Amino acid sequence: MADYFKNISLEDLEKIPDVGPVVAKSIFDWFHNKENLKLLDDLDKAGITLIIQKSKIKNQKLNGLTFVLTGELETLTRDEAKDKIRELGGDVSESVSKKTSYVVIGKTPGSKYEKAKKLGVKILNEKEFLKIL
Repeated sequence: MADYFKNISLEDLEKIPDVGPVVAKSIFDWFHNKENLKLLDDLDKAGITLIIQKSKIKNQKLNGLTFVLTGELETLTRDEAKDKIRELGGDVSESVSKKTSYVVIGKTPGSKYEKAKKLGVKILNEKEFLKIL
């Protein structure tokens, strides 16, 4: 079991949605600590099985695109919208930058909307967003 985790690279961890460089480094360090690896081996010897679920992204149509959500969506919760983006291979960010592909706006969008306009980031209303999905 411990060998599996020792083979995970820092880059692999950074590909996990919502895991940035700091969290990835912390996880990486944990799985490369001898005491922690011994704990995993002890759990394995005690018959405790850890189940590792791999993400299966079927459609990659949003691969390479980053979305920022702002305002209240009418037909989806924020979490549902994030899940749909990730299911299609896209990324979700909490802040707008020049690297943002789209800002999706709902009712009463906040400062993210203003920043997107300022940076020239493409803005989608909910109906346009749903068509992309």
